[in-house]
Amino acid sequence: MSGFTFNTAKSILCEAGAVARLGAIAREQIGQRIQIVTDAGVVAAGLLEPVERALSEAGLDLVVFDAVVADPPAEVVQCACEQARNARVDGIIGLGGGSSMDVAKLVALLVGGGESLDDIYGVGIARGKRLPLIQIPTTAGTGSEVTAVSIITVGESEKKGVVAPQLLPDLTLLDAELTLGLPPHVTAATGIDAMVHAIEAYTSKSPNNNPISSILARQALQLLNANIEKAVHQGGDIAARSAMLLGAMLAGQAFANSPVAAVHALAYPIGGIFHVPHGLSNALVLPHVMRFNAAACESAYAELAVDLLPQAASASSAGRAQLLIEHLAGLCRTLGLQTRLRELGIAQSDLPRMAVDAMKQTRLLVNNPREVDQASALAIYEQAW
Repeated sequence: MSGFTFNTAKSILCEAGAVARLGAIAREQIGQRIQIVTDAGVVAAGLLEPVERALSEAGLDLVVFDAVVADPPAEVVQCACEQARNARVDGIIGLGGGSSMDVAKLVALLVGGGESLDDIYGVGIARGKRLPLIQIPTTAGTGSEVTAVSIITVGESEKKGVVAPQLLPDLTLLDAELTLGLPPHVTAATGIDAMVHAIEAYTSKSPNNNPISSILARQALQLLNANIEKAVHQGGDIAARSAMLLGAMLAGQAFANSPVAAVHALAYPIGGIFHVPHGLSNALVLPHVMRFNAAACESAYAELAVDLLPQAASASSAGRAQLLIEHLAGLCRTLGLQTRLRELGIAQSDLPRMAVDAMKQTRLLVNNPREVDQASALAIYEQAW
C-alpha cells in the first residue's frame, strides 16, 4: 500500500437541534467577539435566527456578514475581512452552503495570518495561521465544512482555489433541523453534488487516493442514494435530512483527501459563466463524464453499482458500470433537475468557450482517471447540450 495523508476537521458534532448549544461551544472554542459569515438566502429563510439567539443568550458579541453570493468573487472576501478586522473578532462562524463556508475559511485565514488573497491561490501556498473557525452547513451537498479548499471567482468567470490545511475548521456542526426548509430543487442539486464528490473521490487518480477516502466515499454514496428522493419529496423527514447531511460530510472528507476531477472541472465554467448553481452544474455533466471515464475505471464503477443497485449483482463488470451511469442519469430526472445545458439558456455556440475554460482547471483534471483534452471536453459538453 502506498503512503498517504488524511486530514479533516478537528471535531465533528452531528446532532439535530445542536445549534441550541452553540453559545457555550463558541465561547469555549472562539471567544467573545464573533463574526458570522452567511448569505441573504440563509437570513431570509430564518436560519440565522437560532444561531444568533444561541450566541446572544450566551452573552457573546456578534457581527454578521450576510453579503456572500454564489460563486463568490474576491471582492466579497475582502469586504468580509474588512468587517472582521474592524470588529476585532476573535473568530469566525460560517453558516450556509459552500459559498458562505468557503468565504468564512478565507476570512479566518486572511485576518488571522495577515496574508493577501492574491498571494495564496494554489496548493499549500498559504503560511499564516487562522482565527478559530466553526462551520455550520445549511445544505447537504458541498462538504465544504470538512475540506481544506476554498473556491473563489476571479475576474469575469475564472475559478481559483486556495488549498491549505489551515482551512480545516476547529469544529463542524451538523444540525439537520437547519436543512428542513430547503426547497426541493436545492435539496436535489446539493444532494447530487455530494454524490459526485463520493464518486470522484473513489475513482480519483490522485496519488493520495487512499483506503480511508474509499471507505468514506462508498458509505456516503449509499447514504445519499438511499435518502435523496425522500429528502426531496418529503422534506420534513428529519431522519432523511440527517442522513443526507452526514452523507454529504462523509463525501466531503473523502474528496478533501482524494480530490475530485473532470465532473467538477467541466462544471465550473457552467457556474462561472452562466451562474448556474454548482450542484446543478455537476448534475448536467455527470453522466456524460462518467461515460467518457468508464473505459478507464469500469471496475470502480462496477463496485459502486453493487453498493447501490441490487440488480447489478448479476451483471458483468461493464454492465454494472453502465447500470450505475444510467441510474444516476435517471435519478437527476426523477428529482426534477434540468438535464440539458440548453434548458439553462446555454447556446451551442457557447460550448467552445466553456471547453477552453475547463482546461484551466488543471488542479482537477490531473485527478481524472482518463485524460481530458479540449476536444474531449467539447465533446462532453455537446453530449450534455
